[in-house]
Amino acid sequence: MFARTCLAVVAALCLHAPVMAQPSSVTRTEDVIYGRRDNLALTLDVFGPPKGKANGAGVIICISGDFKSDKAYLGLAERLIFPEFLDRGYTVFAVQHGSQPRFTVPEIVEDMHRAVRFIKANAKKHGVNPDKLGIAGMSSGGHLSLMMGVAGKPGDPAAADPVDRESSKVAAVACFFPVTDFQAFEANPPKGFAPDALFPFREFDAKAGKFTTVTPERRRELGRDCSPLHCATKDAAPVRILHGDKDELVPLSQSERLIERLKQFDVVCELGVKKGMTHSARQAVPHLPEIREWFDRYLLEKK
Repeated sequence: MFARTCLAVVAALCLHAPVMAQPSSVTRTEDVIYGRRDNLALTLDVFGPPKGKANGAGVIICISGDFKSDKAYLGLAERLIFPEFLDRGYTVFAVQHGSQPRFTVPEIVEDMHRAVRFIKANAKKHGVNPDKLGIAGMSSGGHLSLMMGVAGKPGDPAAADPVDRESSKVAAVACFFPVTDFQAFEANPPKGFAPDALFPFREFDAKAGKFTTVTPERRRELGRDCSPLHCATKDAAPVRILHGDKDELVPLSQSERLIERLKQFDVVCELGVKKGMTHSARQAVPHLPEIREWFDRYLLEKK
């Protein structure tokens, strides 16, 4: 779905975006293993703010495009996104998840639940209050951010693993042009979208002794279960979404419908419609202060 766009985004960022170097006193802890899937390590990097600036809050950044997560995306985010938060004293947790096509979207969502729990369990080591964590992302990263914000799960006090005792709920969400309802893509697919592109699910058929493709009905059920629109409740964290009115890949209606649903639950939420903006990370970067200001308001209680 997003593959061609994500390649274009990477190229555009490299060619057109300004370089924002990290201050020399920013610290980085690389490749922290927060979990494993199929015996493959799931990792995150921790970026500490300049000395003397730490504010005790953290921002989790979903390193994700097309539900893929790699070092190229991380490198761009380090240059173009993280300084907005580090310069204001936030600790940044850059999370990489399992990637498509090897892993499905529901598995990737579970990776993010694990990551948030791990960050909470280890937050104090990095000078962060686990109750002051926000989460952000673009496109598929926006979707994953919203899943943590509207459908964070409680911890299990009896779990053997202390990480699993933590909840995956966050205190605030802010994101760009997210997918909020996968079912809508099947009903009205954008140009170039394959209905099963995000859900090439296989389930084991014991009688046949092999994995077989799920039915369209089962695929829609799975899509609903990992759509923020259908997971939202009154317990959702404050949500801010920024979305362009010229986005032809993820229609603005995806964000409008979620905001309408959240308002029905009296959840604090805002939608910023950006005139002329497409599904473009390059166009999104100048609006990062609005993302950071949301976290200032709900993590630092700044008006």
